[in-house]
Order: sequence, then C-alpha cells, then structure tokens
Amino acid sequence: MRADQVVRQVATPLTTPAFPLGRFRFTNREYFNVVYRTDADALRAVVPEPLEIDEPLVRFEVMHMGDVEGYGPYTESGQAIPVRFGDERGEYLHAMYLDNFPATAAGRELSAYPKTIGSPRLYVDQGALVGTLDVGTLRVATATMGYKHRPADLEAAERQLTLPNYMLKVVPGYDARPRVCELVCTRITDLVVHQAWTGPGRLQLFQHALAPLADLPVLEVVDTSHVVTELTLAPVRPVYDYLEEAR
Repeated sequence: MRADQVVRQVATPLTTPAFPLGRFRFTNREYFNVVYRTDADALRAVVPEPLEIDEPLVRFEVMHMGDVEGYGPYTESGQAIPVRFGDERGEYLHAMYLDNFPATAAGRELSAYPKTIGSPRLYVDQGALVGTLDVGTLRVATATMGYKHRPADLEAAERQLTLPNYMLKVVPGYDARPRVCELVCTRITDLVVHQAWTGPGRLQLFQHALAPLADLPVLEVVDTSHVVTELTLAPVRPVYDYLEEAR
C-alpha cells in the first residue's frame, strides 16, 4: 500500500477498520435519565478545569439505540455532569459503557467520548422502566422509574438533549505523556423528540474498582425522564488546549 493511500485511512486495523466513516443517524433512540444530587467534593475531583460546577448534580443515563447507521442496535449507559464553560451551560460526559465494540472504538477515536465496554440493559418489568449496567459479571447500577406515569414537556426534553457536551480528548505519545490533551465540545443535531415521560424513580450504584460510578454517590433523586427520539451526532471541536496552556 502506497504512502498516499496509507494517510487516507483513519482507523485501524489498516485493511479492516473497526468502524465505518459517516455522520450517523440514530432512529428510535430511547433515553432513561435519573438526575441525582451527589457529594460536591467528589464531583469537583473528577471535573476538569476550566469547566465549573454550579450544583452537585449528576445525570445517570441508560440509552437503547433502536437503529444506528453503521452500527445497528445497541445499548449504552453512563454519567453526565451539568457544568458551565464560561457563560455556556452544558454537560461533561464522565463515563460511558456500551455493548457494541465498533461504536465504542469510533466514539473514542473519532471523537472523545469516554467509552468502554459494558453490559447495559433497558426494559420494562411489571410496570417499572428498568435500566441496569453490568461490568463483567458484576452489577454496577440499577435504576427504576414508574413506566409512563405522567407526560413530560417535549420542549424541555429537547432543551436538555441539545445542551453542548464537553469531553476530554487525551491521546498519549510514545513516551506515555499526552500528545493531545484537549477539552472538546459537540452537540446533538436534527433532533426529533417523539415522546417524553416522567414518574417516581430510584437509583442504586454499587462499588466496583474498575467502574467507579459509585464514587459519585446518590444522595437524592432530583428528576427522572423517559424520552424517545431520533437524532444525529455532530463532529467535535476543540475549545481548550491543556498542552498549549502548560507551554
């Protein structure tokens, strides 16, 4: 393979890349969100500057992707933290666990989503919407909500989902020091909210050394929502270069 052909590749392995290229459309993407209050000091310990925290809140989410161009259906779970970058409010994506390797690899390599492999599920059990996350054979999180107890505001759901998402892009060099270290931002685009519901909710987080969601403990459940959408993910853009600031 000629050098000019090599540089046109963007993923490895060279001849069988782990994921396709594209701007992927998500159809029938279903969110289960539990917003909870946590320990302020624990939250400050994991949110990088220059992002700022106004309230010690975390949004635990389980998302089932009904159909995704290039990846097919899969399920994802994680934690997002409400933050402020200057005057702009958004969310810092802290941790994400998926049951689909191509989507995991693409999220980390093409963008900066903090994705790793896990086994999340979203289902209905005797009138309760249930979201779980297992890592290996161990349970890490269990969330429940009354299934479609009360309609929620569609416009409020849209505002929540279109907040800017901030992520940390770290690419190590061959000396094990960061070669790229940037805060990046992206947004959901072309969003259509089909349904939004709320109801009573609970969340349990369990200790795991390699999946430390419980390091941000649940002190109080603030809000729950169940939202059905379709959307497109926009490319990321850098907003802060840590290496440049260090220089």
